[in-house]
Amino acid sequence: MHLTRRLPSKTQSESILIGILHLIGLLCLYRDDDKKRGHPYVYPTTVILRCCVVRIWMRIPSVNALHYYLSISDIYHRRIFNACGLDNLPDRRTFDRRFKVLPIRQVIAKMGSVFLLEGLINTDTASVDSSLLKARGPVWHKSSMKKNILPISGIDSDARWGFSRTRGWVFGYKLHISCSTGQLVVPLSADYTTANISDNMSYRSLVMPIAGFVENVVADPAYDDGELYRFTNDACVARLVCPVKKYDSTPPERIELVKFYNSKEGQTIYGTRKISVEPLFEILKDTFGIGILPVRGFDRSASFVLSCVFAYQLVVYHNCITGNDRPRRVKHMLGN
Repeated sequence: MHLTRRLPSKTQSESILIGILHLIGLLCLYRDDDKKRGHPYVYPTTVILRCCVVRIWMRIPSVNALHYYLSISDIYHRRIFNACGLDNLPDRRTFDRRFKVLPIRQVIAKMGSVFLLEGLINTDTASVDSSLLKARGPVWHKSSMKKNILPISGIDSDARWGFSRTRGWVFGYKLHISCSTGQLVVPLSADYTTANISDNMSYRSLVMPIAGFVENVVADPAYDDGELYRFTNDACVARLVCPVKKYDSTPPERIELVKFYNSKEGQTIYGTRKISVEPLFEILKDTFGIGILPVRGFDRSASFVLSCVFAYQLVVYHNCITGNDRPRRVKHMLGN
């Protein structure tokens, strides 16, 4: 996909948001032809995706507020309405229903492939990790959870407890990401689970979209799993690099992993993790305010958080093709 020569004039002709909405259509990130069951959508997925980006971009707190925002009839709002590809305004319930089923994981992976195919990022090494996100409202204590009792209102009953070495126990969800390393760090794929799901359970869904593009995948000790080493080597034609310890009965194939991890090359590759995926999580949380989730429920929070990841990808890509010297400066652009 080679769009970098002809997109800048298009995207700079309007406000930043309108340029990004045009960009979604030009990139062809999802086709409704891939939908195999049910009636065709009245509103194409790319249209709903643009509306979702408007919500994230303008920090609109709810579906009702988004519906009102798009209904405003002044010149600027009508331009946004048209840039979304809308002929008429969907019902509030349509927005709510479609946001929950957006194929946002596939869209993020496709956007990641755009960065890879256009050579905008370093393809030597990718990094994989997860971060806990606090659920909105009060916590659901395990004693009440075992009895299936909600002692007070406002508890997100879909959320679960998860443990982090740095943050302790957190009641909420978990964002999983693979990202590039090097000068430009961007998400390449993403997944979303409850906080109690082990990191290694989402590993395959994160690395399959980047299979064949990267040579190494770096991760923390949570991904030290023999099955994942074999999967990375066989299915992804890459090498998983994470902390490995040697024991008295360590098998020969694991000894080789220990030797490589402790080598100068292995330490150099693993060192890219601390300056890539770890800061990226903090940037995403700070930029979009998702350290504590603004919505309740698994489907709603998954759609919101993953849409934030996609919006971040879009803005970084927009900055790259328009010649911005600091493409990762995203927070100050929101709302413009």
